[in-house]
Amino acid sequence: MSNAVEFDPGPPVAFAQHFASVPDYAPFKNFFWYDWGPVFYRGRLDGSARVLCIASDPGATERVALRTLVGDAGQRVQGFLAKLGLVRSYLCLNAFAYALIPSQSAGGDDVLDEPAHLAWRNALFDMAKGPQVQAVIAFGAQAQRAVAKWPGKAGTQVFKLPHPSSHDPQVLANAWRAAVVTLRGIVTADAGGNATGANYGAQLVEADYAVIPRRDLPFGVPAFMGDDRWLRAMAPPQFASVSRPQPDDRHTLIWKAPKSN
Repeated sequence: MSNAVEFDPGPPVAFAQHFASVPDYAPFKNFFWYDWGPVFYRGRLDGSARVLCIASDPGATERVALRTLVGDAGQRVQGFLAKLGLVRSYLCLNAFAYALIPSQSAGGDDVLDEPAHLAWRNALFDMAKGPQVQAVIAFGAQAQRAVAKWPGKAGTQVFKLPHPSSHDPQVLANAWRAAVVTLRGIVTADAGGNATGANYGAQLVEADYAVIPRRDLPFGVPAFMGDDRWLRAMAPPQFASVSRPQPDDRHTLIWKAPKSN
């Protein structure tokens, strides 16, 4: 097992207290996979983040990992950050702390506007947007709505990009490619990062993914967490090691591991 110092030690006290004060989702529980609880972040909470990524909600893999943007979509975002030369100085948050049921997305919009949730979310974004942040990236419609309702974004460039799980691969690649060109002129690359590598082609390919680093994950997760190359190499490719099976998808997760050689 990897050395414990390689892993995320958890949130600082101020963030932990704010996470613990998340407003009650019970009045909106029909819109979410509520009984699995919240997932809040991935990345730096120490003020060193230069890019703040906002996604919509944590998926099934994120519930197991205890961090957001870890599954296939997260590995695409990690690849995007790598093209900016970022290997450490980023923070990923969500519009919703709980996983939103896709068919209930309209109900989720009610949460974005509910006063207690709005105030809590904006306070979280304010805490995350330290003086080092050079850009905010909102992935997908709900993240973009959440950022639009955040007064604290003023003075920082906001990029509205398709969600990494977009069903239109060409639109996704085109938008992300253009954003990489612009962001490379704004964001300071990390030491050890490479902001001069290949940009996206016509569609995302395996080389455009990046493994979630150990420093972003809690101690004790298996070595394959955050690295789904083994799934994408299957015939046909698969894109999630954690799934919600019917009929009780609200209370059941199935987690697959790669077979050892």
